[in-house]
Amino acid sequence: MFVANSQELTKNEKELYKLIMEYRKSKKLSIIPLSKSLITVAQIHSRDLAENHPHNEICNAHSWSNNGAWESCCYTSDHAKASCMWNKPKELTNYNYPGYEIACAGAETLSPIEALENWKTSKAHNNVIVNGGIWDSKWEAIGIGMYKGYATVWFGHYPDP
Repeated sequence: MFVANSQELTKNEKELYKLIMEYRKSKKLSIIPLSKSLITVAQIHSRDLAENHPHNEICNAHSWSNNGAWESCCYTSDHAKASCMWNKPKELTNYNYPGYEIACAGAETLSPIEALENWKTSKAHNNVIVNGGIWDSKWEAIGIGMYKGYATVWFGHYPDP
C-alpha cells in the first residue's frame, strides 16, 4: 500500500498549486491554504489511478480501486455514489469533512500546465477551481497529487484540524 508523505509536494505538484493560485488570483479569488490531509488524499488517489486503473467506461476517474486501505468505489457520471469520493478525506486522514476532487488523466508526462488547461476547458471542473456555480462557498483547504499521468486536486470548505 502506498502511503503519501503529506509533508512534501513533488516539483510538479508545487507547480500545479502555484498555477492554480495564479489562475484564482487572475479571477480576484483568494489563495487556498495547502492541507496536509488533502495532500495525502490527492497523492494516494493519483497513485491508485495510475497503478490500479479503477476507472473504465462506467467508472470515471473519481473511482477508487479495491487495492488499498480504503473502501473501493465506482464513481459514475450520474453522481449516484458521490459520497464514496467525498468521504475519502475522513476515511484516510483526520480531516473530518467532505472533500471534493477534480481529476485529470493524460500521458505519463502530464505537466501541471496541461492539467490546469484541461480543467479550465471543462465548465464543471473550472467551476470547482474558481468557486463558480454550485461551488460558490469559499475553499479553506487544498491538496495536490500528481503521479504518472494523473493529477488530482482536492478541495475542502474547512481548514485542516
